[in-house]
Amino acid sequence: MTAKNILITGASGLIGSHLTELLQREGRQVSHLSRSNRGNKTTTFLWDVAQAKLDVAALPGTDTIVHLAGASVGDKRWTDSYKREILESRTLSTRLLYDTLRQQPHGVKTFVSASAIGYYGFEDNDTLLTEARPAGKDFMAQVTRAWEEEVDRIATLGIRVVKIRIGIVLAAEGGALEQMAKPVKFFVGAPLGTGRQNVSWIHINDICRMFMKAIDDEAMHGPYNGTGPYAVTNRELTHAIGKAMGRPVFMPPVPGVVLRALIGQMAEVVLTGSRVSSEKIQQEGFQFQFKTLESALKDLLH
Repeated sequence: MTAKNILITGASGLIGSHLTELLQREGRQVSHLSRSNRGNKTTTFLWDVAQAKLDVAALPGTDTIVHLAGASVGDKRWTDSYKREILESRTLSTRLLYDTLRQQPHGVKTFVSASAIGYYGFEDNDTLLTEARPAGKDFMAQVTRAWEEEVDRIATLGIRVVKIRIGIVLAAEGGALEQMAKPVKFFVGAPLGTGRQNVSWIHINDICRMFMKAIDDEAMHGPYNGTGPYAVTNRELTHAIGKAMGRPVFMPPVPGVVLRALIGQMAEVVLTGSRVSSEKIQQEGFQFQFKTLESALKDLLH
């Protein structure tokens, strides 16, 4: 079955805006669930997670919900209050969707939720992580596990649920690549920490195509890793960005102690990494447009 009417939360973000464009290009009816409808060209319904309010007019005709909402992990220093916001923006928004779907008449058949490879925890080793791997112990692992537990409740309503554990998304504008390319552009790019930590990356087009496959493929259930087939080290990524931009990378690595002083606890996410397998979704028939880092950077940094 091809979904025709799709409701997206978190649609103003990197993935949400790109996914909206791709779906509309295919002729799908897309609407957004947002805190504000200012400046939105797409039909937008309002919700207020803090007040547990959601405009139920969003449900009639909707057959698929794509849930991308959540406070950015990298926007602010991880104070106790912001860590709580990171957690609750994911868990409480999902709970509000569950409660609304449980209480209101609707025709929703499919629920595709963002998750994150942070589920596995970030480590400093080369272990290949599959979807069977249990959740890690660090902050982001605890957040992602709690998030997925809320998502799983939606499956109890008879709705097909797919969770995409997203890696580092590379895009021409916004996200990690833009932040990494800035210092490289001005000849001050450098690996972070040891530079040996794994980066499980994916091109923006491929992660959106994964979501589109999850929307339409009724055989898909449960978690799938949203990463490319070949992880690289932080050092390899930094030098590949330099090569793609025609800029040498000659600065010494940024010491971990400096990063911790600059950005606090969030430094652990960039100083450690994870090598994540995309084998499961490939076995479902998904084919990457950008398998190698070189092809992705050539497309994004041309």
